[in-house]
Amino acid sequence: MDQNKGFFQRVYEVARMIPYGRVTTYGAIARYLGSPGAARMVGWAMNQSHTCPDYIPAHRVVNRVGLLTGKHHFEGSMVMQELLENEGAIIQENRIMNMKEMFWDPVEELGL
Repeated sequence: MDQNKGFFQRVYEVARMIPYGRVTTYGAIARYLGSPGAARMVGWAMNQSHTCPDYIPAHRVVNRVGLLTGKHHFEGSMVMQELLENEGAIIQENRIMNMKEMFWDPVEELGL
């Protein structure tokens, strides 16, 4: 990962690597990028991801307990949930119930 790139761009690079049918957390991306206290900043990056010229699968980034905290940033109130359900997520009351099975940790999967 190129440390000279802006933080948001590095977040987007990681988000693009999340496999179909898997999710990660704001904190997991922050830890992978060497900034474990920057989970909120990862969230800000995800909020702006729609402005990128290429697709960022922002729906695959959720909070640490699987809550769809970013869902209000998608067009239509159910879009994030529908995208995740299409990839195998079981969602009840805005929370991924099968989070443990779906979780993708970039530190483990990509190494440091």
